[in-house]
Amino acid sequence: MPPKQMNTRMIKEALRYKLELEHSLERTARALKISKGVVAKYVALAKTAGLNWSQIQTMTEAQLQAHLLPGSSVDGGNAHYIEPDFAQVHRELSRKGMTLMLLWQEHQANNPHGRTHQYSQYCERYRRWAKTLKRSMRQTHRAGEKLFVDFAGPTLGLSDGSRAHIFVAALGASSYTFVLATAGQKTLHWIEGMVGALHFMGGVPQLIVPDNPRAVIAQCDRYEPRATDSVLDFARHYGVSILPARPHTPQDKAKAESAVQVVERWIMAKLRHVPLASVLDANRAIKPLLKALNERAFQKLPGSRHSVFTEIDAPALSSLPLQAYEMATFKTVRVHVDYHVEIERHRYSVPNALVGQSLDARLTRTCVELLHRGQRVAVHARSTHVGGFTTLDAHMPAAHLAHRDWSPQRLIDWGLSIGVGTGGLIQKLLERFKHPEHGYRAALGLLGLSKRYGKDRLEAACSLALSLGSCQYRHVKGILVSGRDLVKPAAADLWSSPAHDHVRGAGYYQ
Repeated sequence: MPPKQMNTRMIKEALRYKLELEHSLERTARALKISKGVVAKYVALAKTAGLNWSQIQTMTEAQLQAHLLPGSSVDGGNAHYIEPDFAQVHRELSRKGMTLMLLWQEHQANNPHGRTHQYSQYCERYRRWAKTLKRSMRQTHRAGEKLFVDFAGPTLGLSDGSRAHIFVAALGASSYTFVLATAGQKTLHWIEGMVGALHFMGGVPQLIVPDNPRAVIAQCDRYEPRATDSVLDFARHYGVSILPARPHTPQDKAKAESAVQVVERWIMAKLRHVPLASVLDANRAIKPLLKALNERAFQKLPGSRHSVFTEIDAPALSSLPLQAYEMATFKTVRVHVDYHVEIERHRYSVPNALVGQSLDARLTRTCVELLHRGQRVAVHARSTHVGGFTTLDAHMPAAHLAHRDWSPQRLIDWGLSIGVGTGGLIQKLLERFKHPEHGYRAALGLLGLSKRYGKDRLEAACSLALSLGSCQYRHVKGILVSGRDLVKPAAADLWSSPAHDHVRGAGYYQ
């Protein structure tokens, strides 16, 4: 490759040092960090052209170049080179896997006898041509402002035949990068990656800029996008805003696109022959490579991703909450007449005043929160007991709370306080049922008859019912209504059997 030609500004500066300041060739070369031969070359060219410093000082760079190098032109003396069709080159580059190196080699092969540019000049001239196609705004990223996130297109193969998906996050100012292997690209995995990224970086940016996948964005709109409930809940927990890129506009998250490309080249490519048994193994293998990537020096800028992050981004990040976010899902539930809501075939209580209302249920792995118009009205430990109930005393009406405290023995003791007959009948009544609770209402109704008929009449009616073997509430009430408890039984005379001829008598069996 031919040596790079010195720019005209540097040439003019070298002539100023030598012709105006009258420095030696060695001193001029040392001051400008160029070789003495280059300085001598352009001083000789100036003398050949008959130029002194007063003339050179007033010349533009183009005029000076024309006097010193008359064979060159403003475009670098490329008039005799065969120019490629850059429009065709641009179209070919849109093909997957196509590179400028391959197109340059084909250009040389198609022009074996012509004069073609070397690869570096070929690339430079194409990029210069491509800049004329569309003007774009260069984004200036403020410290700690934006975190760009995306999933890489390629995946890592696992030993069981499944694939590990690669989540990538990069800060705007420092390009500090985080990588996590996940089992998929669902909302659960996106939030898993985001929680890992924020705690890896030790702080929270102002904005998170994702793509527009359905797992993250519920309503993909250019002007008013809306994230899913789970993603918004995650954002509330960390005090961060979600600002998705515009649909089909990858330049909005160019930093993420660049980070994904770097991860594919410097991490995923190195793991292509490494056997990985699980996602956990993949993350173990990624960890040292990610550290090396962040500490790798920039090519054109001083420092590395890690050093710039430490200096610029880290101080500008907000502090993390005390606890890491736990994945939550949401569903709408209705409060039944028994002031419970049903979630996964288990019932949880809410304040009884909310019967008939629709609530939002926030579900985590260990907790169930119930929200009414955004306000939490109940929280329970999550239960896997199918068909069971989780009820708090504070949610129950006063009457239900009182009823819950009843027990069979308490009802029997209440009956015995009235009389032995009443207590005995209540015991017989409750024993009729497999579950004594089924007889509570009948027992309470029977005891309530004492308020209307008095304890003495109730005791008499219960004793009569026991003697007749009728141990039900309606029988006792029927006795009281008819007044049979008030009828005194007639005294019974002693009875003896009359003598008959056909009666053998006791002596017969002797």
